[in-house]
Formats: sequence, structure tokens, C-alpha cells
Amino acid sequence: MQKNTIVTDVFIVGAGPSGLAAAIHLADKFKEKGEERRILLIEKGSTVGAHILSGAVIKPEVFKDLLSDEEFNKLPFDSEIISDKTVKLSENGALTLPFHPPYMNNMGNRIALLGRICKYLASIAEKKGVEIYTGFSASEVLYEDNKVVGVKTIDTGVDRHGNKLKNFQEGTSVRANIVIFAEGTCGSLTKTLIRRFNLDSGRNPQIYSLAIKELWSVPEGNIKAGRVFHTFGYPLNSNEEFGGGFIYGLKGNKAAIGLVVGLDFVDPAFDIHAAMQVWKQHPKVSGFIEGGRVLECGAKTLPEGGYLAIPKLYGDNFMIVGDSGGFVAMPALKGVHLAVASGMCAAKAAALALGKNDTSGSQLAYYEELVQGGRIRDELYPVRNFRQSFTGGMVSGTLKFGVQLVTGGSLPILGNLTTEPDNKTLKKTDEYTGKPFKERFAGKLEFDKKLTLDKVTAVFYSKANHDEEQIVHLVINDKETFTRINMREYGTPCQYFCPAEVYEVHVDREGRESLRIHAENCLHCKTCDIKSPLDGITWMTPYGGDGPEYVNM
Repeated sequence: MQKNTIVTDVFIVGAGPSGLAAAIHLADKFKEKGEERRILLIEKGSTVGAHILSGAVIKPEVFKDLLSDEEFNKLPFDSEIISDKTVKLSENGALTLPFHPPYMNNMGNRIALLGRICKYLASIAEKKGVEIYTGFSASEVLYEDNKVVGVKTIDTGVDRHGNKLKNFQEGTSVRANIVIFAEGTCGSLTKTLIRRFNLDSGRNPQIYSLAIKELWSVPEGNIKAGRVFHTFGYPLNSNEEFGGGFIYGLKGNKAAIGLVVGLDFVDPAFDIHAAMQVWKQHPKVSGFIEGGRVLECGAKTLPEGGYLAIPKLYGDNFMIVGDSGGFVAMPALKGVHLAVASGMCAAKAAALALGKNDTSGSQLAYYEELVQGGRIRDELYPVRNFRQSFTGGMVSGTLKFGVQLVTGGSLPILGNLTTEPDNKTLKKTDEYTGKPFKERFAGKLEFDKKLTLDKVTAVFYSKANHDEEQIVHLVINDKETFTRINMREYGTPCQYFCPAEVYEVHVDREGRESLRIHAENCLHCKTCDIKSPLDGITWMTPYGGDGPEYVNM
């Protein structure tokens, strides 16, 4: 065993709602049994919440199962929802629906800034004895005899060429009886687990959306705390793009706004950040933020594949929870409560396994039994074909979903629907027959940095920061293929779909193009890892503490 090694009973990677719920519930289970066991949790953000972004409208009931009455009553929810509207936008108009679409009624739910919720949960966990260390990036899964035995944190003090500097420090190896992977969407370690153990065998490929969110301070009277609006339609093309917008009124004359777009779009020049700025120019949206000022900006991907895309969630000595497992209920646009539920299920399985001194996959299969026997399956199974139904457009998708409401999620004759991975849906530039993005929104893509923001300004409001001496954490997997295919045939789509202007096409005096990577801008949304054709880019963890510094996202 190397010198720089820590040993723990349970090791949790990620301080989002699923990881923190697992930690809290485990600590409670150990106390009930009178067992003294070590629970260690690391978070790559500089603080708990620094990398947390969500809308967020939350179903609060799950927290009653996790917390005591006193703890629950102190949860820092922002507002109780007092009104909930769904609005169809056209370029020049807006129609408020007289009813809630199925699963979209939010009355009784709470609006929250998820970073605040996570900070509070972390404080509860620490009081129960959980050790939480922020600013530590996990870079490698450790194996022995093809079984997970722990995780190694990233080496620091390495220059961008891989040379050790004077301040070099080898990463710490954390060995654990059980590792719980709570990395969030498209977790870098979870990806390697899924591939190594074929955990997605027989499942649909996971598909994703990208959410662009902004937090605004607005003039008094623009929007009341507790008012919720969801939009669909403009600026998205209902035949090619799936998604919509949200506007949530918060206390203190603030508004959380955002646009969420599925990453299965086909236009290689589609730009979700720019589409968000076009959306904000619509009178129905701009009226809520006019005269205000932006406070924070950010971006995050979320899994949309649903029940049929959930991988096998366990193996020898490990479990996968939260967004890493794909627990998002798409018709309701919610995943926080399911993340918490998955963390609690994993905690129950871990406590039982440790009590039996058996952390094998056959024992940890109990985790999946709990997932399949509780609220997670109850919510996800009846809508298992929802997102796949809309890959052919809004009209056919609505009809298919209507059938599912009657049949409990099944589609007679068609059976369960499948999807293509997001990195296979783009058309090559000479094959795309629709109107290119910049033509669609000509005259609306000049951003004033007041109502509308360019990408660099948005990155400023995310407070993203990276040590520029380190190895670039965005890896072009095959530079020759990337230049030949991604750049020449697809027009370098990463320069458009990245919300942070990380990727820049540089043209020299001879007209030769090359890709420049501004990794210091990265918001850790993983869109490049998900959407690049031919798996052109891999997102790796940078140094701990790097990335955005969200406060209230």
C-alpha cells in the first residue's frame, strides 16, 4: 500500500443531493446499530454548492424521510409555489394554457436554490460525523482482481505537458469497502465503470439536455416569489429541437430563468447559449427581467433517457446514485427528489452489506431491489417512453405520449422506444437541409451585455477559474480524426454547443484552421464529452477547486 493512502468504510464521490443523502442516511443507520464506521465524502468544487446548478422546483416530501422534523423545518427552501403556468411561445405571441400538461402541476412544491440546500445538508452530515473534504478531484478508480477498491485523487503540481513541477504532489488513494459514485451528470469515473463492466448492456443509450441558467435581481413588481412559468415553442423548432424555458420568482425581488434543450438536435451550428439570449428577447420573458441585472450565470447537463436508460447500478464494492444513474423524471422536469431517494436506497444497501461483512455485487444488488421497489420506479416506469417519443418532433411525440397516459407507459405495436446517442444525431454541414442557426435568428444575435449576454460575459458571472499550468482537462482523443471529421465535415460544432466559448477555431494567414481550447472558461457541463461526433472530446477532472464558483444556483 502506498504511503499516501486513506482507508475508510464508505467513500462517497460528490456532494450533490444524492451523495449527501447517502451520507446522512448511512450515518443514521450506523447510529441505530451502534456501529462506529467511517464515512468520507469528497467534492471537487471549492465549497459544497460551488458546482451545483438546478432550476429548481423540488418535491419536498422525500426530505421528510431523510431528516428529522426539526431538520426538515430548517431546510432553506426559497418559496412555496403560489401559481404555476405553462405558456406556448410563438415568435410574436404567447398563449397561456388553461390546464397543466400531465405531470407538470407544481402546486405544493417548493422553489429552491439547490446550492443552498446542499450546503445545509452538508452541515447536517458533518454533525452526524461524516467527513467532508472540498476541493478534491477524483481522477481514477482503483481496482484489484477486477473489483473496485477505491478512488485516487488527481496529482497536482503538473504542467500542461505532464512534467512535474517543484510543487508536485501525488494524489491520495482512498481505499474503501464501498464506493458510492455521486458525480452528477456524465460522471468521469462513472463512465469508466459503465464501460469496464458493461453496465449499460441491454439499456437505451443515455441522452442529455443542456440547461443554461441565469439568476437576476429584478425591479419590485416584475415577478412575485413563488410564481412559476414554463414555456415551450419559440425559439425552438418543434421538428428538430426538444426543450423549453423556465421562469421562477424568488424572494428578495429575484428571478431564476433558464432554457433547457435536448442534445439530440441535428443542426451542427445550433447554439443553446445564443438560443437562451433569443428567448430572453421575447416580450413574455423580457418583461420579467427588464430593468434588472444579472447576478450569476451557469450551465449544466441533465440525463433525459429515463427508466430505460438507467444502467446497472452496482457491482463489487460500488453503487451509482443520482444524476450519474440517470434518475430524472422528464415529464415533470424533476430529479432532485429522486437523487435523494437513490442516495437513501444506496445507504440502506451499504449498511446491510457492511453489517454482513459482504460488499460483493450479489449483496449490493439489494440497492437495485430498493430502487425497483419504491418511488423511483413508481415515477419513472410509467413514463419510460416519454423522451424517446419526441425524437420525431412535437406533434408525433404528443400523440405517442397521449397513448402512454392511457396504457401506463407502453406503446402497442411499437413496444419500448430506443434512441441514438447524442453524438450521433448531428448532420454534417453539407447534409443539413434546414435553415442554419444564424440565419434563423438574424438580427437577434448581437448581445448588449445588459438584457442579453455573450458567452464570455456569462462565464464572468459564473466566476469560473482554473489553474492554467495544469494539463488541459479537455482531451481531443484523436487529433487527426477530429480535424478531418469534426472540423471539416461538421464545421467544428463544439464552438457552438459549448456554452462557455471554450473551443475557438483559429485561422492562420494561409487559411488553415486549428482548434484552440480555452479550458479556463470551462463550466464543467460536459456537453463536449456528450455531443462531439465520434466521441471526439473527453472531459477529465481538472484540479480540485477549479471550475465555476456558484453561490445561489
